[in-house]
Amino acid sequence: MSEVLREAQQDFWRPPVAAVSEPLTLAVTAAPAMAEVCPQCRSEFLLGSRFCHTCGAVRPLAAVSQAESDAAEIAGMWERAVGQIHSVLTRCLEAAAAIELPGWLHYLHFHEIKRWIGLPTASLIAFVIGMSCVAGALLVGLLTAKTFVDWQAIQFYRAEWLLAATAAFVAGILLKRPSKPDGD
Repeated sequence: MSEVLREAQQDFWRPPVAAVSEPLTLAVTAAPAMAEVCPQCRSEFLLGSRFCHTCGAVRPLAAVSQAESDAAEIAGMWERAVGQIHSVLTRCLEAAAAIELPGWLHYLHFHEIKRWIGLPTASLIAFVIGMSCVAGALLVGLLTAKTFVDWQAIQFYRAEWLLAATAAFVAGILLKRPSKPDGD
């Protein structure tokens, strides 16, 4: 039977015939310290293999000393940067806590506006979006037109802003909860 296949390719899990005479110094399992690419044929090693599945070469140990030192240096730089950012943010928060705000500023809080207008959260957000679209339509009017085509484009932009405002206001109306009758 061995005469039928005279020049069969070597399987990747068996060493090639030429490598049998050389002493094998391999790790028992493929560790992260093993090379990821075959130095002879440049194909990638299969997971956990000790030999190349393409050419049958022995999987060498990787040169990881430079890579490990680079990774450690980058990790150290990252930790220092995070520490510096943390200290800067801590100082900024302490400085912000020391600032005294005017008394009327509490009227601008979201929940205070929500209570004052009497809308639920979704409707209030839609109302704010609608008001900002109306402001956008007014600000588009500040553009100057030198030709009739420019004037038409500005009017088209204004119509788009007003259409968006209308959609936001309608969404606010649809998102508002129905009020309960007082007689119940």
